[in-house]
Amino acid sequence: MKRRLMDILACPIDKHYPLELYVFEEREDGEIVEGLIVCPRCLRFYPIRDEIPEMLPDELRNLREDLKFLRKWRDKIPEKVLRDGKPINLSSET
Repeated sequence: MKRRLMDILACPIDKHYPLELYVFEEREDGEIVEGLIVCPRCLRFYPIRDEIPEMLPDELRNLREDLKFLRKWRDKIPEKVLRDGKPINLSSET
């Protein structure tokens, strides 16, 4: 995903703009390989996997995969998302 995409992205649930970007892995050309997009208003998070931002509504998300993503990047994800993120979070594990 290119950083400039953040200039046009809004939360698909509450339409909030701007969103927060957390980069976990980036190629030399600046392409974001792994990261997280967070809506600061509703605290929904959207993973970036294999350069693709997965901005799906809650009912279309794979919550098992989202939990796996949160666990993998736990050290780089803001505490507010780990604790209160939607549609799923790690609050029961901490």
